[in-house]
Amino acid sequence: MYPDFQYLLQGLLGTPMPAWLGIFKTFGFFVALAFIAAARVLTMELKRKEKMGLLHPIQKAIKVKEKAADGSTVTVVKDTMMYPHMLITEIVFAAAIGGIIGAKIFNAFETWSDFIQDPIGSLFSRSGLTFYGGFIVATIVLYYYARKYKIGFKHLCDAAAPAIMLAYGLGRLGCQFSGDGDWGIYNTAYVTQADAALRAATPADAQYIADITRGTPGIPFTAPAGVPRWLVGMNYPYNVGNEGVHIAGATGDYTSVLPVAVYPTPIYEAIAGVLLFAFMWSIRKKLKYPLHMFGVYLVLAGVERFLVELVRVNSKYDLGFIHPSQAEIISVVLFIAGAGLLLFYKPAKEKFV
Repeated sequence: MYPDFQYLLQGLLGTPMPAWLGIFKTFGFFVALAFIAAARVLTMELKRKEKMGLLHPIQKAIKVKEKAADGSTVTVVKDTMMYPHMLITEIVFAAAIGGIIGAKIFNAFETWSDFIQDPIGSLFSRSGLTFYGGFIVATIVLYYYARKYKIGFKHLCDAAAPAIMLAYGLGRLGCQFSGDGDWGIYNTAYVTQADAALRAATPADAQYIADITRGTPGIPFTAPAGVPRWLVGMNYPYNVGNEGVHIAGATGDYTSVLPVAVYPTPIYEAIAGVLLFAFMWSIRKKLKYPLHMFGVYLVLAGVERFLVELVRVNSKYDLGFIHPSQAEIISVVLFIAGAGLLLFYKPAKEKFV
């Protein structure tokens, strides 16, 4: 794995890199890339909806510099008419702040025992982000932002939906490249060798695997012919969390590898996110009612995450005869909400196609 740019460039160029490159984290790079891509897509959709007459300019007080009578430069506040796409920096920043706060809060609920032991450390650690928590809180923040500036929230949601899906897919690449622990359950068909490479497990490895997994669910699955092994099993050497066992001879900040392969769920979600974004982008001009694109997003995101949760590591809730994860519960809620919007929300006065 490549937890920072020192490891990334060493892997790409095959030569030692200076340690100062380690300050640039791979996960942070992909998160930034996700926000930039989302901002670009959102800007394009806002402009399209403005041309359709669905979003209108608003009056906003902004600070501008002017020359005073004595020739000096002064800052004055002026009311200026601005279209929503001109506020993209504010919109993305508000969503980012709300998203980070929500991701931390929901992660605390999901890992409550760890949070209680070290609440400050949990809240301010670089890891431990729950996407759905970020999505929910960011949506609430943007609702109040849109309400404050009288921006049509329904159309803002529709414009943001494809951008969110794309950002999700790109963000998962950060999880994959850094090896942040956001992987799947054990694939016990493969075990790690002393040199950190994977090999096929044999019957002689059964006790070793049992000792490592300690009853944790795992599904053995060997890659079919023509399918690369990394699509079904990875051991995340040099992962950013230093999870697993020490790699023989490894030095530096990151020296661990998982002893048994796991399903690389970040790869699945990255691929799904980009493909689903492409689908949403292709149908965005065909939907007839507000909130329908947002409804499509809720349905697709709910189904995608629910399916991935089947092979993903997460804390479970004991609800009697079922034991869902937090993400599975929210996925079902999002699917129902999205389906409800698509099936029942069809206001004739707001039809725009």
